[in-house]
Amino acid sequence: MELRYLRYFVAVARERHFTRAAEALGISQPPLSQQIKRLEEEVGTPLFRRLTRGVELTEAGEAFYEDACKILALSDAALEKARGIARGLNGNLSIGITSSDAFHPKIFALIRQFQVQNMAVQVHQVEANMSSLTTMLAEGELDIAFVRLPCESSKMFEIKILDREPMVVALHRDHPLAACGSLALDQLRDTPVVLFPQEVAPGLYDRVHGCCERAGIDVQHALQSSQLSSSLSMVSAGGGFALVPKSMAAISPPNVTYHALSSPELYTDIALCWRRFERSRTVKRFLGMMSEG
Repeated sequence: MELRYLRYFVAVARERHFTRAAEALGISQPPLSQQIKRLEEEVGTPLFRRLTRGVELTEAGEAFYEDACKILALSDAALEKARGIARGLNGNLSIGITSSDAFHPKIFALIRQFQVQNMAVQVHQVEANMSSLTTMLAEGELDIAFVRLPCESSKMFEIKILDREPMVVALHRDHPLAACGSLALDQLRDTPVVLFPQEVAPGLYDRVHGCCERAGIDVQHALQSSQLSSSLSMVSAGGGFALVPKSMAAISPPNVTYHALSSPELYTDIALCWRRFERSRTVKRFLGMMSEG
């Protein structure tokens, strides 16, 4: 059954008159009458009672009208959905973030801005370490991912750097150096360092590990945390010091103080990654929004 038959039928049912329905549809009345007759033949029963001044629905026509309206509404919605996806106006967007990204205000400001501007797009957030994020991005499980550089596996993607963020020292408040505003890394030679696992962020781990080693800190006996963020809990419990991105100072565990690192300067870049030759209009809308900002 062709959808145009349903549209003709619904128009006549609403107008209760062939001539008025034909005018509303922009066609002449005789072809409309012929199409309705063919529809009734296909259904196998009259849908209208012909009256002197118009028509009225039969009992079968009433039931058919209700379902025809639903079918046309679904058809129109499907059409708009497909067109919206083609324009990037609706659909889905899967965004990967690391646990340390969660504390950087710029990332969630961008995600929120996109959601406000694209209410029909379903945004899904996935939190994982950088190795997992880049794997999911390569395999198509994510559309975009926010990562911290350096990140060797990010080189296979297109990258836009959003911010350069200094690393800071997290100390227990009872540490002898806790009253200092800023610290040089070699001042902490006698304090155990808390390191996150290398697989969490290999490039950043190597940078932190190398800086500590050059400053004379015993990295062979470093304390191990499960994540970059959980290193702060270990510091709070009196387990040494940790180097964390400045935005993580938004976390206020008991007993932890934060200090600028005066020497050496140590940074991590926050970047957005996406697949090369990306065709998704939704991803392109997100990237376009960032360019406009």
